[in-house]
Amino acid sequence: MPHPPHSLHDGWCLVLGVSSGMGRATARAVAAEGGHVIGVHFDRAEGAEEARRLEEELRATGVRAHLFNANAAARRTRERLVPKIAELTEGAGLRIVLHSLAFGSLVPFLPRGGDKTVLTQPQLEMTLDVMAHSLVYWTQDLVAAGLLRRGAKIFAMTSAGTTQVLPSYGAVSAAKAALESHVRQLACELAPHGVAVNALRAGVTVTPSLLRIPGHEEFVDRSAAGNPHGRLTRPEDVAEAVVALSRAPSSWLTGDTIGVDGGELVAAGTTWSTAKETEEQ
Repeated sequence: MPHPPHSLHDGWCLVLGVSSGMGRATARAVAAEGGHVIGVHFDRAEGAEEARRLEEELRATGVRAHLFNANAAARRTRERLVPKIAELTEGAGLRIVLHSLAFGSLVPFLPRGGDKTVLTQPQLEMTLDVMAHSLVYWTQDLVAAGLLRRGAKIFAMTSAGTTQVLPSYGAVSAAKAALESHVRQLACELAPHGVAVNALRAGVTVTPSLLRIPGHEEFVDRSAAGNPHGRLTRPEDVAEAVVALSRAPSSWLTGDTIGVDGGELVAAGTTWSTAKETEEQ
């Protein structure tokens, strides 16, 4: 049976941050569509073993999958892997690039209470380099290698932290704001090439990176109560959006920050279940 027009079948997807959260869910969703997956993750011990099992799982669906354990934010990783990606894709290039790198410093800018720990310059610079600037560097190298063809889609994971404040989240907030700025710039520069670039603003999602945020329990409970769907965003919700947005060959939807949160942001500050109960009385 022929595949439908604009199918992802036999296309290639590069996932930066493939071993957990949105990256892992996207790899699975692309494989379910018959797309091949190249992933980069940075794990040791148990995390590396989980990535190996994910690679086997993806290949079991009948697609090609190659996951590399390396620091995706390092220049030497790009220098080593970009030629490898060109070799693996055999001239086809990449259909999807997902930037889902979530590694940064969760330290306040100023002393708080009896804790004198504050964010340092190297920590701030590292957070922005990994979570924001690396998108630019990867895009530059992929373009130089001819791996982004007309119709390709680039997605970068952002968050409501660009406009909201959480304790100890300042460096990550700055990185997400920079990331969205990079998305807009890249979208304009890649538009003549027919390549779309968008940021996906996921709702609060329970991932390893979220669990590292101090005080995340209260934040999670509040977000679940405020979401009109009555639950948190799941990594699979984000993966579904990536697949849906990647099917179209058009690059006209570009330069945007697209909410994938079930209405969480527009309902922020409201305990939705209570509001519904009041309305029904």
